[in-house]
Amino acid sequence: MKNFWTILSVVIVVVILLLSLVLYQVRETETVIVVRFGDPVRKEEQPGLKMKFPQPIEVVHRFDSRSRLFDDTPIEEISTAGGESIILKSYAVWAIAEPGVFLTVIEDVERAEDTLYTLLRKAQNSVVGKHYFSEFVNTDPDKIQFEQIEEEILNEIRGEAMQAYGIAIKTVGIKLLDVPKDVTAKVFERMKADRNRKRDSILAEGNAKAERIRSDAEAKQKELLAVATTQAQVIRGTGDAEAAKYYEMLKEDPELAMFLRNLEALKKILAERTTLVLGVETEPIELLKGIPDMEPKQATSGAGD
Repeated sequence: MKNFWTILSVVIVVVILLLSLVLYQVRETETVIVVRFGDPVRKEEQPGLKMKFPQPIEVVHRFDSRSRLFDDTPIEEISTAGGESIILKSYAVWAIAEPGVFLTVIEDVERAEDTLYTLLRKAQNSVVGKHYFSEFVNTDPDKIQFEQIEEEILNEIRGEAMQAYGIAIKTVGIKLLDVPKDVTAKVFERMKADRNRKRDSILAEGNAKAERIRSDAEAKQKELLAVATTQAQVIRGTGDAEAAKYYEMLKEDPELAMFLRNLEALKKILAERTTLVLGVETEPIELLKGIPDMEPKQATSGAGD
């Protein structure tokens, strides 16, 4: 009985060893390339147990299909299109998209990151050199072009990474951006000069508008004064002409003139509720007793009458 269990145990171990030589498992997070005599024959992406020929006929190579972060790039000082320098560090998110090409050209993750280091450094130097300093550092957020610059770096390396190395570059970003001290002072001076120039331009424009408004107001004032003066002169002339006729009439009849003056004075006195203690003979109160008899004077005949 003891020999039976020993033999059974040996058989089970042998079966497990044989199965391990012809079976392999594919996990959800990986892609498998099966190589037969050194040449890739198939790619397995569906998870589960798979069969193969035992080594050394077929060998299984496993590749993690999840995205990876690569940020082992140096902090570099790069010149922009205008000649100013910036300090930049970038990163990339990548994944193994073509395991067959990756296995043939790169073989492992370490060499893949060395390749990414070269591609990313070359691309960021090329792209940054096409953009001006004001697109990286600016007081106006609308003029900063981070997203566009990151997209250009991504497009610079995406095609080559996929075709030549089987690597899919999913995202490229700027992790660190700084300005050298000597450039910082120059930038602040230039920003200060730009603000002063804008301020002077706004002030000059405002002063010009104010001067135009002032000139227009003065011109309208003079025009209105001229019109008013002309109208006043016309009214004054008309009034003088009318008054001249009455002056002539009053010169011819002084008594009528005095009567009209007293009548006007009495009208003003009686216009308000006023109490006066005056004699009845006092001018112009005497008019209340009755209208005096007045005969209009005859105009003096001319010498020829």
